[in-house]
Amino acid sequence: MIQDKVRSGILVRTGSRAFLLGSDGSEYFSDGAIWEGYIEHWQGMKLRGRLLPDVDYNTGRNIVLLWPWKERDDKPFVELYYNERLVKYIMSTLGHLAINVNGFIFNFSHLLNECEIMTEEEYFYRPALGRFSPSPDGIFDTSDPERPYLDKFGRQFMRTIHTARITGKDTDKLEQILRRKLKEIYDTPVNPAEPEYYVQFNKFSNSCTTIIRDSLKEWGFPGIKGIFPRELFINAVWSFYRESRRGDVDLAVFKRMQLMVDEAPESRLSPVINPFNSIKKKILKAYGVNT
Repeated sequence: MIQDKVRSGILVRTGSRAFLLGSDGSEYFSDGAIWEGYIEHWQGMKLRGRLLPDVDYNTGRNIVLLWPWKERDDKPFVELYYNERLVKYIMSTLGHLAINVNGFIFNFSHLLNECEIMTEEEYFYRPALGRFSPSPDGIFDTSDPERPYLDKFGRQFMRTIHTARITGKDTDKLEQILRRKLKEIYDTPVNPAEPEYYVQFNKFSNSCTTIIRDSLKEWGFPGIKGIFPRELFINAVWSFYRESRRGDVDLAVFKRMQLMVDEAPESRLSPVINPFNSIKKKILKAYGVNT
């Protein structure tokens, strides 16, 4: 992806025009396609932004990626994300997992185009324009390869994301493990009849959950268990919490609430299936850790 120069400024709308107003009065991205979802939530806020090589289907303009401005924290970290379920997709009934290592988010899926490494701004805040948007029917549609609708815009606009953040552990090792897992996926021969799918994907043994689970176990948390996203998240927080009580890592657990837009209905929690995880969830809550 083209990494255009990052600009910062206040998101302004004047009539039909929208742009970032720089501190020197410059109007950044006024010729780009700025999504209405950004205007709805962030008008008047200080943001960062850059142009994407992708174009908006309606205007033909390059799409602008915007995200909230914040100070950088250079402390190495890992964030585990349980993404609530998307109510419009049966495949999403149990939710989804992803993992962030120092700002690089690793995502695994049954779709090869969703097995990728993304920056935080791409993962959380991609606009629902062009190929990132849902089709006019509101769903994923690649029937026209020249005009695909991947329905993979910013995850925080699609769903609430439960987050477990840990610091104080060797993050380089985990990054190497996850990069190796991703390479193994792309080194796997595809099925010519269904080239868009990861042929070895299995929701019980080789999924977004189990790939991340096995990576965390190899990283140094051998007690982590689970084959479904929310189950793994609760179990991982349980392991992280025990490590934090021993002083080996620092742990924070919180939610990134869904930013509601017209393109996505409100997400929902997946049920807790394993009764042992229900017990762990209650014990964690008693200690002030809400999963």
